[in-house]
Amino acid sequence: MATTATDKVQQPHGDDKKGQQSQPDAKAAQHKPQRQRQDDKLKIFCGTANEPLTEEICQFLGIQRGQAHMTRFSDGEVYLQILENVRGADVFVVQPTCYPVDQHLMELLLMIDALKRASARRITTVIPYFGYARQDRKDKPRVAISAKLVADLLTTAGAHRALVVDLHAPQIQGYFNIPVDHLFASPVLVDYFRKMALPNLTVVSPDAGGVERARFVAKKMDAALAIVDKRRTDMNTTEVMNVIGDVQGRTCLIIDDIIDTAGTTVKTADALKEAGAVAVYACASHAVLSGPAIERISKSVIEQVVVTNTIPASAATKGEPKIKVLSIAGLVARAIQSIHEETSVSTLFL
Repeated sequence: MATTATDKVQQPHGDDKKGQQSQPDAKAAQHKPQRQRQDDKLKIFCGTANEPLTEEICQFLGIQRGQAHMTRFSDGEVYLQILENVRGADVFVVQPTCYPVDQHLMELLLMIDALKRASARRITTVIPYFGYARQDRKDKPRVAISAKLVADLLTTAGAHRALVVDLHAPQIQGYFNIPVDHLFASPVLVDYFRKMALPNLTVVSPDAGGVERARFVAKKMDAALAIVDKRRTDMNTTEVMNVIGDVQGRTCLIIDDIIDTAGTTVKTADALKEAGAVAVYACASHAVLSGPAIERISKSVIEQVVVTNTIPASAATKGEPKIKVLSIAGLVARAIQSIHEETSVSTLFL
């Protein structure tokens, strides 16, 4: 069996002191690690997409990460083996389908299949970033609905339920034929900006589709609401048309679910400045940050871009002073605990 130099055994975090540190900027009640759990029926595994987030989640729950061996054949095929007994266990697989999307999606499917064949009692896919979600409807002739396809793949592989964070479109929950728990990163983002106490705040939706999200945050922060009317001219190209709402002399906070190439975010910030905004901030749940995104943010009029670690931050992202990354590990960990204990997940919403 041929393998490459990328052979890797996933190890539990054990007594890693660095991994035991709590997050200083988060609420103690939400982010205080729990004592070591004795529940051997709760197990958490992950692929290679976001191992640091998985380690944090395990720290908060007081358990060790499940052991698995993942490597690749010389032609790139994934080889996976679960290295511990999961018979009758309640298993959670943490794997965002971020870049490289197809590779991480295939890892997730194979891990679900391996756990199913190992007689896991229940398999929950924890997908902090759900890739292929931007094709959620047939808006042009002869196009695929990729969000539905991925949902079907996960179910066919053997997933019993899904835990996702900030879907690009809420209706994607309906594409699954299994229960879906839809978390929002807004509690983490709102808490951060509340502490900043920005004066004369207006929350801005960068497009009509994000109005509901922006209205929810504006209500929680007791802020005004504005909308930017934009027209998309290509898949990654937008043209900002005009600002709906009064932003003259105000501090603006752009809120979105995904920042990909940052073209929309930067153009929205420019439009707000031209309309009289004194300062512009931006936040998003998922920092895809592909192509020229980081360079655009660095050169933009935006004061700060706040994102979460649903997608692991690259070295370039960490090195950009305008970008702040917050952890959602505590939020996801409490959701996993609620699902395992069969208690309500809705208490995690603002």
